Amino acid sequence: MEPNGPHIFRDTRFAGSHRGAGVSKHDARAGWKAAAVCPNLTAMEEPEPEANGQERKTVIVTGASRGIGHATAMCFLERGWRIITCSRDETPEACKRDPNWTSHIATDLADADSIANFIVEANQALDGGPLHGLVNNAGMSPKTPYKERLGCLNGDLKAWHDVFDLNLFAPLNLSRGFASALHKGKGAIVNVTSIAGHMIHPFAGSAYSISKAALSAMTREMACEFATLDVRVNAVAPGEIETEMVGPEYEVLIPRIPLDRMGTPRDVAATIYYLCSEDSNYVTGTEVWVTGGQHLF
Repeated sequence: MEPNGPHIFRDTRFAGSHRGAGVSKHDARAGWKAAAVCPNLTAMEEPEPEANGQERKTVIVTGASRGIGHATAMCFLERGWRIITCSRDETPEACKRDPNWTSHIATDLADADSIANFIVEANQALDGGPLHGLVNNAGMSPKTPYKERLGCLNGDLKAWHDVFDLNLFAPLNLSRGFASALHKGKGAIVNVTSIAGHMIHPFAGSAYSISKAALSAMTREMACEFATLDVRVNAVAPGEIETEMVGPEYEVLIPRIPLDRMGTPRDVAATIYYLCSEDSNYVTGTEVWVTGGQHLF
């Protein structure tokens, strides 16, 4: 059972039944008092309207302290969305400065208790209101003590479990935990996969690559099931992106990128935003390559 109650769905993939038939009417518990983490900020008791009179939308972004996650958070902020973020790190300075950055909750998504706490606190910040986007960005690609990436023949199997806990099961747990709020907002989930989940990559370990392949498959399954809640589920598969995970050795891959450069976190963030926006209202079950064409080879 999730902290905000069970969500019971009937699989209608192969039935010609009414849309939404069998969906639980259970909603997230309302009436919680907001508990914003950022100093001097309040949660969304009465969402402020945008300039065009529409209510501001809200997105949750995981792994938001750096790289693609941070660029994604900033991309949504620039477009007037309220954001709730989490990472292992404490409150970023940007969170303290921007009134739309509603909450940053320090969370270890590889830990089940920490995930459960994040779901409770984030739903409290929503205060019974809708959620319009969930970006499952947090991930890991660990190495052995000898700086080798985890392959099929090396590394402690516990390390493999750690990779799958963060890269696969955390997105599943969060998607379940926020399903009710996403249903209220007719929202969208975006899972961040990887080019390494589709082909052998010279610098990505087997544990990481296989976990991302599993996340791609789970995205398709989720898209079918969450459609009964009017929630879309898609993925973005980045290629070589200039983040802390990329070292000098990646330069040799540029000749195999048709656009002849590495991507930026902003390139990925803009695609994630599109998949959460109204411009993609009829897009679900799709994985978008953000690789500069690298996946063509």
